[in-house]
Amino acid sequence: MNLGNQLILSAIQLLPRPVVKRFALRYIAGEELDDAVHVVRAINSKKMMGTIDVLGENVSTRGESLSAVGECEEVLHSINENHLDANLSIKLTQFGLKIDEEFCYSNVKRLLEIASGYNNFVRIDMENSLTTSETLKLYEKLRSEGFENVGLVIQANMRRSEEDVQRRISLKANIRLCKGAYLEPEAIAFKGKEEIRLNYLKLLKKLLDGKCYVGIATHDDFLIDGAYQYIQEMNLQKSDYEFQMLYGVRSKLRDKIVADGHRLRVYVPFGQYWYAY
Repeated sequence: MNLGNQLILSAIQLLPRPVVKRFALRYIAGEELDDAVHVVRAINSKKMMGTIDVLGENVSTRGESLSAVGECEEVLHSINENHLDANLSIKLTQFGLKIDEEFCYSNVKRLLEIASGYNNFVRIDMENSLTTSETLKLYEKLRSEGFENVGLVIQANMRRSEEDVQRRISLKANIRLCKGAYLEPEAIAFKGKEEIRLNYLKLLKKLLDGKCYVGIATHDDFLIDGAYQYIQEMNLQKSDYEFQMLYGVRSKLRDKIVADGHRLRVYVPFGQYWYAY
């Protein structure tokens, strides 16, 4: 995190929560599922897809995990009932990854079964480096059991990501490629803006060459231009990839991407844990 961002974060922490909430509502749908449904419906009306995320991670009890599972079940039911063009994004530490891996696995499997019944999809988000290997292992276990409606996230700032991508190409993994937002030691993560950008494009090309479906998750004009170039050079179809952006960030850019003829998905978080987000 650069000095400017550190100063902003420090200033925000001094503000009363109601004040922070007014600003936060630009980036989250709200605290209730109905808020997320309303936002996704509006997004769909603009010919964009959505992915809904129930905010929260790093739970410490099985009860909290099961409560999160219940909320995510309701998301899947609501997507179907409201005929939304949307899927679900989850974080494994919200489902008990740090409590018991088998318990976490059973929670995720339950959601995939429900999603499969609706012909829907669940994205397993990537968290900090302490959970990367466990996340990849759980994903591969689910795929080995026949679940095709599950995807991963790869972070371009991580030095290990090239190897992680290479291993998942054989699975034709559905991967959301992002820069990465967690603070990591330089020994395991790229720190420079340009080296992260270049690694992002390197990983993107590997994934597209490997016929993986990629969620090109970025708000960076440089990376979007690079992705456009690959799409043209490889003569890719719209069904081969999608762009992804966060709710509340660069709305004019996402409108342009759609106007240029590309599929785009907006990440829509909601829930009681908006302050941490």
